[in-house]
Amino acid sequence: MPVSASDVISKIVLLFLVFIGVLGMFGKLRAPRIVRRAQDRLSSAKCPRCGKYTFGKSCDCKGRG
Repeated sequence: MPVSASDVISKIVLLFLVFIGVLGMFGKLRAPRIVRRAQDRLSSAKCPRCGKYTFGKSCDCKGRG
């Protein structure tokens, strides 16, 4: 019972697609945490007084905003 090359290629493609689908499912489970972390970092990067994004340690408003 010889196996043709097209059978082998189709099995490889099918296994690849199943593997990518499983990775996608695990990625969807993990994605909400990643999005939440990014939002937390962005909100902490804003000045509490004026709302501008801070670059470095302090804001340019110096409490005037």
